[in-house]
Formats: sequence, structure tokens, C-alpha cells
Amino acid sequence: MVQLDMTRPIWDRIFTVAPLVVIGTKEGEEYDLAPKHMATPLGFDNFFGFVCTPDHSTYGNIEKAGEFSVSFPLPDQVIMSSLAASPRCDERSKSKSILNDLPLMMAPSIDAPLLASSYLYLECSLFKIIDGFWTNSLICGEIIGAYAQEDYIRQSDVDPQEQLFKHPLLAYIATGRYAEIKETHAFPFPKDFKR
Repeated sequence: MVQLDMTRPIWDRIFTVAPLVVIGTKEGEEYDLAPKHMATPLGFDNFFGFVCTPDHSTYGNIEKAGEFSVSFPLPDQVIMSSLAASPRCDERSKSKSILNDLPLMMAPSIDAPLLASSYLYLECSLFKIIDGFWTNSLICGEIIGAYAQEDYIRQSDVDPQEQLFKHPLLAYIATGRYAEIKETHAFPFPKDFKR
């Protein structure tokens, strides 16, 4: 084992696997999308959270509107997810320069955009923002609406390996890589294991 230098963040020194999601928010009279990989369910109930910095408009948009959307893109949508991170330029806002060219749809019950054709959509009401992770914060939302492509809903009569092989997932390999996950294995839980 090699001890990692703790005087700087360790996350650029190793590979880790995370989901890649796109957060949608209302921004003034327009909208914003931001890809995030430090994102996760918060427990086994309907809560979802992601890391953001108060320096990003996503943080302020959610703080102001009290809601946000989450799109889980498919592997063939990685370029579209990346384009959502394009910076604004002085002449044109991000909405006009990038978002108008992405396939978007509006969330059914909140005022936020979704990346069209993703396999899972969440509509979240702001639950809590936890500041203080140095320059970062954890934004926690309560999921008030969820929508999934039928092929991605777990089915008891379909082998999970077969289902995921036919309908793969997108994973972000931090930092700066991605993967299509279609080959999986059953996890070897101990006998009588319960969560």
C-alpha cells in the first residue's frame, strides 16, 4: 500500500466509480443544466444529494427556487452531458448558446429542465443545504416525482444481467473518464443478510 498525501485532495490520485447525473434548475427567466458525479441516494428513502459549490449558479438557483431536477443519462448521451458544463460567454448566456441545442424537456411538476431520453428522471424539492465541506456543500433534495424508461425498471421475471446487458448504465470514472456498464454479477451477500 502507498500512503496518499493528505495535504491535498486524494480524489485525483485514484480511480473511483460514480453515477453521472445532470442537474436542472430555473435560473432567472431561463434554465441551467450542470453535470455532477458526486451524487447519490441519501439513505433508503426518497432523498437524493449531490456536491456543489456556492460559487456555481446551480447552488444559488436551487437556494432561490427550492427545487431541482435530476436526469440520469444513457451511455450514448455522454457528449450531451458534457456540453451542459460548457461555460457561458459574455455575448450569449449558457441557455442561449448551449441549452437550446440540447434535447430538453420540462419536468412534469416542477419548473426545471430535464435531459430528454435519459433513463431516469427525478423531481426534487430542496430539503437541506449543508455547507462547510471547505469550499463545497451538500445539496439534499426530497424526491417528489420519479419517472423511468420501462426497460430500466427492475422486473422480477427478467434476469438482471440480461436486462443490464441490453440496457446499459453510464458511470463516471473520476476523474475524467466514463464507462458503459453492461456486464454485472450478483453480489455475494451473506446468508440471511438484511439491510
